[in-house]
Amino acid sequence: MAKKKAPDQGARNVDNPNVMGLRPEVLEQPITETLELNYMPYAMSVIVSRAIPEIDGFKPSHRKLLYTMYEMGLLTKPRTKSANVVGQTMKLNPHGDAAIYDTMVRLSRGYGALLHPLVDSKGNFGKVYSRDMAWAASRYTEVRLDPICAELFRDIDQDTVDFVDNYDGSMQEPTLLPTSFPNVLVSANQGIAVGMASNLCGFNLGEVCDVTAAFLKNPKINLMEYLKAPDFPTGGELLYDEAALRQIYDTGRGSFQVRARWRYLKSENLIEVYEIPYTTTVEAIMDKVAELIKSGKVKEIADMRDETDLNGLKLTIDLKRGTDPDKLMAKLFRSTTLQDACSCNFNILIAGMPRVMGVGEILEEWTGWRMDGVRRRTYHVMKKKQEKLHLLKGLKKILLDIDRAIKIIRETEEDAEVVPNLMIGFGIDQIQAEYVADIKLRNINKEYILKRIEEVAGLEEEIADLQDIVNNPGRIKKIIVSELSAVKKKYAAPRRTEIIYDYQSASPQEEEDETPDYPVHVFCSREGYFKKITPQSLRMSSEQKYKEGDGPFLQWEGNNRDELLVFTDKQQCYKTRLADFDDAKASVLGDFLPTKLGMEPGEGFVWACLTSDYSGSLLFFFENGKVARVELAAYQTQTRRKKLTGAYSDKSPLAAAFHLTQEQEMAVISTEGRCLVFHTAVLNPKATRSTQGVNVMTLKPKWKVETARPLDQTTIVNAARYRARSLPVAGMLLKEEDRGEQQLTLLE
Repeated sequence: MAKKKAPDQGARNVDNPNVMGLRPEVLEQPITETLELNYMPYAMSVIVSRAIPEIDGFKPSHRKLLYTMYEMGLLTKPRTKSANVVGQTMKLNPHGDAAIYDTMVRLSRGYGALLHPLVDSKGNFGKVYSRDMAWAASRYTEVRLDPICAELFRDIDQDTVDFVDNYDGSMQEPTLLPTSFPNVLVSANQGIAVGMASNLCGFNLGEVCDVTAAFLKNPKINLMEYLKAPDFPTGGELLYDEAALRQIYDTGRGSFQVRARWRYLKSENLIEVYEIPYTTTVEAIMDKVAELIKSGKVKEIADMRDETDLNGLKLTIDLKRGTDPDKLMAKLFRSTTLQDACSCNFNILIAGMPRVMGVGEILEEWTGWRMDGVRRRTYHVMKKKQEKLHLLKGLKKILLDIDRAIKIIRETEEDAEVVPNLMIGFGIDQIQAEYVADIKLRNINKEYILKRIEEVAGLEEEIADLQDIVNNPGRIKKIIVSELSAVKKKYAAPRRTEIIYDYQSASPQEEEDETPDYPVHVFCSREGYFKKITPQSLRMSSEQKYKEGDGPFLQWEGNNRDELLVFTDKQQCYKTRLADFDDAKASVLGDFLPTKLGMEPGEGFVWACLTSDYSGSLLFFFENGKVARVELAAYQTQTRRKKLTGAYSDKSPLAAAFHLTQEQEMAVISTEGRCLVFHTAVLNPKATRSTQGVNVMTLKPKWKVETARPLDQTTIVNAARYRARSLPVAGMLLKEEDRGEQQLTLLE
């Protein structure tokens, strides 16, 4: 609950509320009300007015900056200092100069974040592929609008978009820019709002124009025939995955892989990386490579340096003698951001509401919006021509008797009566009369008036044609298609990001596993002390040392390359390799798993298993009598994650676990002394790790499952007594001869 103080009463001393025993009254306010009143307006402001682009492809900060530059005439005038533009933009954008200049930098040609930069820049604007290269201050750099911006502002003065007052009401600004091509798909855009984000990748302008034109003709086209794949200003190679791209095109969400381009100079025995993924930086790559070299995971590199200059990006990697460049790059692609995933989240504001849309939906929204803009422009032009026609029709009536018009004007004593007298004399309205009255004396000759009247027929034809366009969506679509064709012809550029279709076979061979391969014996105590011992060492001394109160729990025979899965009492699974543990001796306690694996405070070891290929299943026996069978493959991850949450169900404490490699009979024993024997084949394996499983043993409230183990590892003599014909069952009480002398424990 959020609390607020009530207003002070009278002359109460608020600095010391204990004076005279008075304390300020405290009013309680629900936290939901506090959030709704104080946080929701901010959240909505960030979503609608700051972080998410609209259908024209711009956020408000971009639009305000570009419109200010347009109003300053920077589409045709020479460059001006960036500081001038920043200052003028503050009339529309109530933010500091640093925020406005940062926006300008990202749109600039020098920075290189866009396939088609919108700001033609001069000076140091940094680079998108560099994290540390700072741009110069705004007083040193110069800017103007790039020629392609003419397509962003086409016919903006012909009522194509709505205008609204700026933040102080002193001037007006457009709500959207009337882009003549789908800039929302061409210009890459990222934004993080409150509770949502947007990440739009760029596409090639020529391909976007082609797919839009085809979409206008047939909305059911296969988009991938025209729009091959995203394109990035930093180049690189896009690894073509049709299923992944189709998901992005259909849903607006997904990711794909982009990798760097490189060449090997045999004469100098070095590799030059000259294009990197759009999502990374030179410094991030070099830091990661340095880390790999320091840890000994990459031993083939003698030196790496950044040789980026005015000619462009270049990372140089000096190789040690005998290094295979293909294998090294394959290793670096896997271990660094030289190959990186580009995530997409096509979240766009439509009529003030954020929507995640696929490419088809975006084209549908853009074409609908653009058709409305062309219709408004056509209607605006038609109205202007209708007004002109109306004036000429009035002039035509004057032509019948010019002398009479002159006589009316001369005989009118007061200036205010000229227009009314012309209206009465010729039967024309006030607008026509004003036009006639303002004609210059030299233009009242018959020739001038006849030439003007000849325009009437042409105007009537033009107006009829414009009216047909307004009423005919088909003609509007043809106009948009012709404009797209003109944009493509004038501004389209070749793809910068190469599409690699057959990258699986073209990619370098997978790196060989350099982990030493030798057999080991593995021991784990009840408290989680772990030892990996070679057979030679075990033959010399096989007596295991344990901490006082601890004892043997699990043991395996495996290989140094095997993976270890460690389960904790917080339903988490820690994954590691045996190679990460040093070879030990039987006479030492071993590594304490919670410390070695960096478990959370208070988290304890429960069970572990060893695997080389993630085959088989895991059986989880819970105290409530349920058993869950989970495929071990569910714990295998492509990214080699070190920790998995939700490793097993948290609905009941874990009583025992077992790694099942082949179907067999299991014995389950409860604290009541009852036993149940069942075959594992009756359990269906699940892919979900946190499944609750199925009920196997029915228990009375005060009893629970104590342990479980394979039948052949128990002392049970009369197994038939305990076999279940159907599940669940309560089980049978253990007979004396089946109990054995030792307590049943979980061994594997």
